[in-house]
Amino acid sequence: MRIALAWTILVDTIIWYAWLAMHGQRIFPDKLPLELCDASLALSIIALFTLNPLVFDVVYYTASAGTAMALLTPNLWEPFPSFGTVQFFVAHGLTLSTVLYLLWSRQARPRPGSPVRAIVFVNCWAAIAGTTDWLCKTNFMYLLAKPQNASMLDFLGPWPWYLLTTEAVAFCLFQLLYLPFRKPAAEAVRKQTPQN
Repeated sequence: MRIALAWTILVDTIIWYAWLAMHGQRIFPDKLPLELCDASLALSIIALFTLNPLVFDVVYYTASAGTAMALLTPNLWEPFPSFGTVQFFVAHGLTLSTVLYLLWSRQARPRPGSPVRAIVFVNCWAAIAGTTDWLCKTNFMYLLAKPQNASMLDFLGPWPWYLLTTEAVAFCLFQLLYLPFRKPAAEAVRKQTPQN
């Protein structure tokens, strides 16, 4: 099931870029996979194929916080149910499903220190996206401007201050997401679970 899910996400991604190419959409630079959700999607594929704990440490947070937020406040450029909007929900849904599947099947779990590792990754990814934004006049990760539609960024102040508040919010969310896996909480859950 794990490998089948990995291939499903990979094939879905290939179909998306093939569809863009067939419809004359310019992939460079506007459709480069530099959004944080693109990173989460790629990491989910790697996590499914390899069960690499470091990869899961990152994708657990980026998918649980970032991808889930994108699903709640999608920045859609086409009316539903166009191919692009359906693909958006399929890709984001599969990314989040990867994390839930690996957790619930007990094949992976975030390790101590993982919130910090995830924040470091997000900032490194933002540096790559931001450099591309500066060179190509794009807006990956909304580093240069907020999205047109309503989003959580609307509550975090004007540019550039929302970048700093987003960092603080992400750090707090990552810490909250790690709470169930801290040793005292995990021990309490284990004691409450009836043994067979």
